Amino acid sequence: MSKLEETTDIAKAVKLLKIYGCSPENRDNSPTARQQLREAILLVAQESEWENIGICAENLTRGLDALSSYLKALGYQDNFAKNSSTQGYANKPIYIKFNTRTMKYYVDSYSGDSRGVLIAMQGDDETILGTYGYFPLGLFTSDPAPPAGAKERASVDLR
Repeated sequence: MSKLEETTDIAKAVKLLKIYGCSPENRDNSPTARQQLREAILLVAQESEWENIGICAENLTRGLDALSSYLKALGYQDNFAKNSSTQGYANKPIYIKFNTRTMKYYVDSYSGDSRGVLIAMQGDDETILGTYGYFPLGLFTSDPAPPAGAKERASVDLR
């Protein structure tokens, strides 16, 4: 692959990630679109130096499961230390912020309605820098369920 083709592919991937985050009610949640989204996230993440991952979930277990699946997909070990400060969050909505550079995170209660994963790409390459999402909690698992309230529509082709 030439450098131009690689740059074009990355630009298409960034465009898809931006489109996905702009209009939650019009997201394409078909299996094909979800695969394209996974590929776009992985391609852009390869160009970043590290990522900050933010997860809004209905409870701690769901949030940590999502974190683990995203870390594995992005090529990180998911053996991050479970910290003891998470004990009070087992059965209430939570927000997790995870830094892949330090492999540390914190958990806080979350009163918003959003559920999903935000990924902030970090580094020197300004073409990929940004925060993208909310992506489905189960995007990198066999969980086929789209985020609540999402509608299925025709696929977005960026060619």
